[in-house]
Amino acid sequence: MRDVLYLEQIEQAEALLKPQRIEVLRQLAEPRTCTEVATALGQTPQRVYYHVKRLVEAGLATQVSERKVRGISEGIYQAGARSYWLSPRLVGRIGLRKAQDELSLGYLLDLMEEVQADIGALDRTAPELPSIGLSGEIRIRPERRKEFLDDLQSTLQALFTRYGGAEGDAFKLVVATYPKGEEA
Repeated sequence: MRDVLYLEQIEQAEALLKPQRIEVLRQLAEPRTCTEVATALGQTPQRVYYHVKRLVEAGLATQVSERKVRGISEGIYQAGARSYWLSPRLVGRIGLRKAQDELSLGYLLDLMEEVQADIGALDRTAPELPSIGLSGEIRIRPERRKEFLDDLQSTLQALFTRYGGAEGDAFKLVVATYPKGEEA
């Protein structure tokens, strides 16, 4: 089972985005038969099989084995991933976007879409993916914002200059800075 399945096809999103199918998929976190899922959800095996069949057709679940029960073959199914990400490209752009600069929210949204697509495309079966994720909160007084952004830009530019050769494995570095929303 993969960690993440990145959905870029509208048919996959349509198959996934039904509340009953999401519940069935959650039950398939571990290999199970339709009868076992039906019992857990209080539904009929036929109804669950209908949903499982749609999930398998969309590539969101797989049949991992089969067993004979009183002469009848019964499939054992499992979800294809622990998480499912919907590509923002499923909806696409609505209207024209104005030219963006690096300080705009639109630029940040475009960047996050790109990062999501890049991560979704990684080979998650690889034994090791050399990556790092960092997150933190910085508090900056309004009069020091420009100084902070200038420091951040010069620090990153120094890294790009130091490690920006044509040899070696390519890595993408993305830094996003945005105002933290209010706590709920």
